Amino acid sequence: MPGKIVLFLSVSLDGYAEGVDHDLSWHRVDEELHRHFNEELAAMGGFLSGRRTHQMMAEFWPTADTDPDSTPAMREFAGIWRDAPKTVYSTTLWRADWNTTVVPRVDTTEVRALAATATGDLALGGPTLAAAFRARDLVDVYQLYVHPTLIGRGTRLFPPTDTTSDLRLDRTRAFSNGVVMLRYERVATPAAPRTD
Repeated sequence: MPGKIVLFLSVSLDGYAEGVDHDLSWHRVDEELHRHFNEELAAMGGFLSGRRTHQMMAEFWPTADTDPDSTPAMREFAGIWRDAPKTVYSTTLWRADWNTTVVPRVDTTEVRALAATATGDLALGGPTLAAAFRARDLVDVYQLYVHPTLIGRGTRLFPPTDTTSDLRLDRTRAFSNGVVMLRYERVATPAAPRTD
């Protein structure tokens, strides 16, 4: 069975994936939530991201397990991130380290082929790339982590689009720090009746 493409992202209560200038300081990731992230992401068949998200991750995670200030969950995630196959969509990045393939554009056929050969679901990260995937109807699951904060402005998780998706609530989980996970699966569109 092909892997699903899972939008795995944190969002503020007022709908922003990033604050101004890509600020993520409003994220409330404590040890409990980080352990949950690790469990979910370790089971993924790979990570899909845009250039900015990948470079931000690559600045810290490859050596985070050697940082004495890292928590146990952070040290564990460093290994998860390093080992996972990663696909970065960028027209300006020509190569990347850490088990990463650079792809210049989002091609629907290529993305579905990648999902079909992955060893698990694919975690999609970053609001800009998420918008490109959503516009092509490529997101199968929305696994969102709603943080209990209002940041006022920044990058909206869901910019306006002509693409609609019917969703079914699959599961929820509330964490002690106030973050709530909402996981929605896309409802398959019924096939049109045959007329021949």
